[in-house]
Amino acid sequence: MTVIDTNTPLEELQNYLLSKEWLDPSEKIISVEKPGDGNMNVVLRITTDQRSFILKQSRPYVQKYQQIKAPLDRIFVEKKFYQAVRDNAVHAHVPNIIGFDSNEHLLLLEDLGHCEDMVYIYQKQAISNRQLDRLIFILGLIHRKKVSSDFPQNLEMRQLNHQHIFELPFLEDNGFPLDDIQPGLQELSLQYKKDKKIKKVVKKVGKKYLSPGTTLLHGDYYPGSWMTESENLYIIDPEFGFVGFPEFDLGVMAAHIIMATGKKGYLKRIHAAYDGEADLELMSQVAGIEIIRRLIGLAQLPLERSLKEKGKLLKKARKLILSP
Repeated sequence: MTVIDTNTPLEELQNYLLSKEWLDPSEKIISVEKPGDGNMNVVLRITTDQRSFILKQSRPYVQKYQQIKAPLDRIFVEKKFYQAVRDNAVHAHVPNIIGFDSNEHLLLLEDLGHCEDMVYIYQKQAISNRQLDRLIFILGLIHRKKVSSDFPQNLEMRQLNHQHIFELPFLEDNGFPLDDIQPGLQELSLQYKKDKKIKKVVKKVGKKYLSPGTTLLHGDYYPGSWMTESENLYIIDPEFGFVGFPEFDLGVMAAHIIMATGKKGYLKRIHAAYDGEADLELMSQVAGIEIIRRLIGLAQLPLERSLKEKGKLLKKARKLILSP
């Protein structure tokens, strides 16, 4: 496998891209830079004397947490997702594929411009109604897209995700240094790790997550996957995509809006605006589980909240899990 990153000599990268016929013979690479901090994969912006594009390459581990092994073929799932939605209205909200090299686990994508991901809503503690409605609308389009039976099950990625959503955050001794993140967070987490009522629901929803479904999911529908550029809104990073149950995407989305704003009412707002069938109770359970795992699990967010505020969010999460 050829590892490509910011240290790869431009001549070597130029020759590789020419060999794949992804560059014009007269085209010259000018620069390579990181467009942002990728969590799962290496992500580079390649700028030539004619254009720019995005190069993504998967590694046998999570790029941000390199001690965690991850399946290489997740980049293939991302490609298949983009291909699946290219013939409906979602196409306007995802990047075009320029090229794919299965041997090198490498995907070339259209550069959407200097976008900003929507993690800023955690600091702003708000989201505009217009953006929220568009995000719900786009998710409905994705969910209504029928895919062929050979769409990847993505089971290895789901098993990795299952571990970090439904298992590890709820273990008392999971090795996560929560007090390093925020003093007092470890003690705050214990009542939720010991809560048998919560854990019973978590186990049931986790089992459903690993089961076959009927709906095409993005699989990681949260502010880090929502990109804005001027008035445009794009959805990226569907490497966790699979055919499952719609309440998973909806619940994850609701969880992040609730964490950003502190308002539990967004759950019903999203459910009411969604164009499709979704069980509110299941959606609520997913939302509560996602809030808990983001507050006391490994995959932390840029969520600057006091211990008291996190305590309130955890209480809301418990209510969402047990009584939506």
